[in-house]
Amino acid sequence: MNRKLMEYPTEDGGFRYIPFRIYQTTSDRPFIQKLFRPVSAEGHALTLGDLLKELFPSSICAEDEPKRFQVMVHGIEPLLETPMQWLSEHLSHPDNFLHISVIPAPSD
Repeated sequence: MNRKLMEYPTEDGGFRYIPFRIYQTTSDRPFIQKLFRPVSAEGHALTLGDLLKELFPSSICAEDEPKRFQVMVHGIEPLLETPMQWLSEHLSHPDNFLHISVIPAPSD
């Protein structure tokens, strides 16, 4: 099964799907888990921001708004412009899942 998800021909430029789990504390549902294609239908690389806009839009705020949430992967806060393919290749756990935590931003 892992091979079907993770291996890809070099001309495709990325994994078929990236398994991920978003952990959250702001709803009754403790996490979101789905498969995510790292490349759009037009062939553009999708980013962490694209994933969050699709599945957890309240975690993204406008530029003029104060930041309400921090998005953490392995204890770091990656830029929302980081390609999902790169995150999966470098920050996935041994189970190949990319574990993303969305936590309230510190108020200080």
